Parts: sequence; C-alpha cells; structure tokens
Amino acid sequence: MLYIHIPFCKQACSYCNFHFSTSMKTRDAVIDGICKELEMRRPELPAGSVPSVYFGGGTPSLLTEVELGRIFQVLYDNEYLTPPTSGSLNEPTNQQTNELTLEANPDDLDEATIQTLAASPINRLSIGIQSFYEEDLRFMNRAHNATEARSAIKKVNRAGFDDVSIDLIYGGQTTTDDMWAENLRIATDLGVTHISAYALTVEPKTALGVNVAKGKVSNTDDVKFDRHFNKLVDHLTSHGYRHYEVSNFCLPGHESRHNSGYWSGQVYLGIGPGAHGFDGQRTRKWNVSNNAAYAKAWAEINTPEDFAAADGFLYDAESLTDNDRYNEYIMTGLR
Repeated sequence: MLYIHIPFCKQACSYCNFHFSTSMKTRDAVIDGICKELEMRRPELPAGSVPSVYFGGGTPSLLTEVELGRIFQVLYDNEYLTPPTSGSLNEPTNQQTNELTLEANPDDLDEATIQTLAASPINRLSIGIQSFYEEDLRFMNRAHNATEARSAIKKVNRAGFDDVSIDLIYGGQTTTDDMWAENLRIATDLGVTHISAYALTVEPKTALGVNVAKGKVSNTDDVKFDRHFNKLVDHLTSHGYRHYEVSNFCLPGHESRHNSGYWSGQVYLGIGPGAHGFDGQRTRKWNVSNNAAYAKAWAEINTPEDFAAADGFLYDAESLTDNDRYNEYIMTGLR
C-alpha cells in the first residue's frame, strides 16, 4: 500500500494535529521531493501494482491537474501502478484491483476540480464534511460552509463517483444531540457509501487545545460522546451500513481497502513530509514533519547512499519488539 501526504491547507482547523502548513512557499519543492522519494523508495514495497494509493493531508484537493498528473506519471513509471491499456494516463487504473483515494475539502470541489478528478485515475473520494451545521463549522474553523457540504456530495455523485466517503465529527461543544441526529439523517439521505465518524479530540498543541487549557472553551464530555456514538451506530446500521471498524461504516462492498490494510498490519510506504510507513514486520519509519527541511533534503539526494545518510534528519525509524507487535495486534484487533 502507498500513502502520499500532501502537507498544505488553506487554513488551520482548530482541532487538527496532523502535519500541514498554510504557507505555499515550499509547494513546488515539496512536490519535487515527493516525486523523487517515490522513485528512490520503490524497492521498499513488493514488486507489482500496489493494491491502494491514498492521498492524505493536509488537503490533497489543492493539487492542480499538473501536480496530480506529475505524481501519477511517477507512479506509472516506477510500476506502483499499471498504466491503462488505452495508453491514456488520465483514465482510471484497473479499478478492480487498485483503490485510489484522494481526500478533499468541500470548498475545493468546484465543477472544474471535480472534472479534473473524474478524468484522473482517482476512483474514490474522502470528503471532509465534519458537519452540515454552520455553528459546528465555524467552531472548527473549517474553510467550507454548510451549503458547500451538501452540494459537494451531490456534485461528485453527478460526476460519476460511486465510491464516496465522508468524515463526520461528533460530541463537539457546539453539536447538540438533535444536530448530530440531523447530520446522520442528511448523510444517509445523500446516499454516501462510506462514513468515518470521530469524537472531537482536544489535542494539546492545537488552537482548540490551547483554548480549552485557558478556560476559554469548555472541555468535551464523555457522556455526550457516548450518546452520540450510540446514536451513530443505531442510525447507520438501521440504514444498511456495516459497522466494520470502530469509527467506520459502509454500505455493502464499500469498505476502505487501504485503511483495512493498516488495521490488519499490511506493509505500507509513507511518502511526503510527516508521512509514516511500516514494513509489515518490525520497522516503522516516519518522515520529518517540516516542509522546508523535507524539500531541502530531497533536493540534495540523488542516490540510495544519499538517502541512507539522511537517517535521523530526513526520517527516523524504530524497531518493534515482540511485546510491541503483540500490543499492536491486540489494539488493531479491538478496532
């Protein structure tokens, strides 16, 4: 499996602790680095077409047609994927064996962007809806509004995407029980095939975490989390969704093969600033969470020896003990 981290966002969501930057100064250099890293690290995955590619972030829907095309060209050239038999690199790649997911924000999904994605090899979208209510979206400092949240799903369905996942957040300070119930109703009425729902987590170094620590915002409530989670399970399972992972629900046949691979301990390669990878056995490796440092390092790497010498600066690694592996097996099994 292959994960590609696109570390850029228009603005910072109040709760997010993933690696990203709202500055686009290093954008071209980071894309250059991602392409070079894909070439250099190809031997870390088994030969043959990878079962899944996941563009995460950050905000991958910020990628232009040219940027996305560059990355896919590298994926074909280095045999991560098998090119379409028609010879057109903009056609979907063997959708029966490859799951190609791109995370998108609703405000990015204008008609031109949707058409670009529909004409690309991408065959699955994961849309960061979070809520269909303005109060929630403002509290989370999301870039989109409630109208865009609904219209994005309708537009991608019209464009022919039949594998669409959305993210929803429950238990937040602004989300009442009735609002959460309505969020679920809207989602199922829109017919999305996959829903990932997460409790709003207060992370220490985020804007939300700082405001909670200062007493400017109330903390989250475990009792409320419990109510919302139970409502989530009851509503979605009664509407035909399979609860196949603690936070994930899907209509039959629409499980995320990529995320399921993480939970079952498959080998995956993480590309881009802040990306993590696992060799399927003992070694976890993660890239530096700094766009400028990542771009500068890859500009100077031209050989496998150069890459090996960047250990501890460009990336770090850990070797898992038997106890670590056992604990991970238990934790992922519980999910």
